[in-house]
Amino acid sequence: MKLAFIGTGNMGAPMARNLLRAGHRVIVYNRTRAHAEPLLQEGAAWADSPAEAARDVEAVLTMLADDRAVEEMAQGILETLPPGAIHMGASTISVACSKRLAERHAARGQAYVAAPVFGRPAAATAAKLWIVAAGAKEAVERCQPVFDALGRGSSVVGADPWLANAVKLAGNFLIAAALESMGEAFALVRKSGVDAGQFLEIINSALFNSPLYANYGGAVANEQFAPAGFRLQLGFKDLRLVQEAAESAAVPMPLTGILRDRFLAALARAEGDLDWAAIARIAAVQAGL
Repeated sequence: MKLAFIGTGNMGAPMARNLLRAGHRVIVYNRTRAHAEPLLQEGAAWADSPAEAARDVEAVLTMLADDRAVEEMAQGILETLPPGAIHMGASTISVACSKRLAERHAARGQAYVAAPVFGRPAAATAAKLWIVAAGAKEAVERCQPVFDALGRGSSVVGADPWLANAVKLAGNFLIAAALESMGEAFALVRKSGVDAGQFLEIINSALFNSPLYANYGGAVANEQFAPAGFRLQLGFKDLRLVQEAAESAAVPMPLTGILRDRFLAALARAEGDLDWAAIARIAAVQAGL
């Protein structure tokens, strides 16, 4: 497929690279060209703007930080994306933003498929992301070769694109809740004199047997929060989006407010650029560790 990829950061660059390796023709755009240079050396073409990138492609992928960045780039995409072509949104954005994008693309005869991903940069590099997709059936089916190049699997959750974003936000809420609970539990055992590594081995053998607990639990046990796979600042953003989605759907989610305050406490400690697992430090500090 002839594809455009907009946003070649920690997640976007390895995703674009895997598309190249799968044999797709890829045009890239990033605000900072230097971040895209390695991809250009591997065969990607450069575009000077989102509008130029989206011209005459079958699909354009966006992997950006937030609603504002996505909608800013969408202005150019909407201008030149051919009728019938697809905007595949891989970013973690709000339900409301996803609805706006779907409406704007439909008005121009273009398709919008929401396809946020679960996985950190290492999973993106290894093409082991999990893609959650939603959109018109025919458009989603056309995206399958892209999904195959990016991940180990995909789930289609409905015909309305925003449903995929709701699933992604709910999933990130669960991860944030796990991080907070790990922070509190590790603080308890550490202050009680139990080795944090041994505690992690016990819970991941006897209770969870989960890659999430193994990976994030290792970061918490060893207090390794840099470099960030997913910045704490972005986790705070996602919790705000969870609250917005919950309010819109009239779903009480009281734990979200607690988690948001924990992330805010970490931001007040100037830890926004650390991995979001660093919220575990809040429990440790409050425990006097």
